[in-house]
Amino acid sequence: MPKNDLNNVSIHILYLHGFNSSPESMKAKVTCQYFSENFPYVRFHCPQIASNPKDAILQLEQLINHYSVCADNAQWYFIGSSLGGYFSTYFSEKYQRPSVLINPAVKPYQLLSDYLGEQVNPYTNEVYQVTVDFIDELKKLEQAKLEKNNYLLMVQTGDEVLDYRQAVKFYQNAQIIEQQGGDHSFVDYEKMLPNIVKFFHLTEPNLV
Repeated sequence: MPKNDLNNVSIHILYLHGFNSSPESMKAKVTCQYFSENFPYVRFHCPQIASNPKDAILQLEQLINHYSVCADNAQWYFIGSSLGGYFSTYFSEKYQRPSVLINPAVKPYQLLSDYLGEQVNPYTNEVYQVTVDFIDELKKLEQAKLEKNNYLLMVQTGDEVLDYRQAVKFYQNAQIIEQQGGDHSFVDYEKMLPNIVKFFHLTEPNLV
């Protein structure tokens, strides 16, 4: 990135955690630390996302709009894990900005139909309900058509929660990193952070 761009562009990364997860999850904390240490000019956001899909989208849109109003030329990049990957796809299409998807949920409304009833977030101890309305709100966020150059898909075939083949098929026109083995948490995720930086075309300040 040219040096003048750093003076004129406000760079924001929004990390979206998964279902029943938190900014205290391993991937979220590792990502935050990495960008803080290596890319101090990047504003990194990783909020505790509201448990209800409708509230979550409203919360995140308010965050994006707030910083976009505060900066004349705000550029957003999205990183989403699991259900956060589903949300990231929604925002990537809405704002036409790049997303990195880590073992993303493609049709979470199908999977979470098995989770109807009371849920407890193990990080926050929040007690909430997964209802039929919850599932319907998720389905409304589904994207039928994708911009092929806006995604980096990272999957591991050993994902025990989601079928990685579903993501590979849906994001077939994306840049895809498919690793054998691993699991839903994405084993050795920290080694993939340089790939994320490369996909976002970010440059370390001392190299500008």
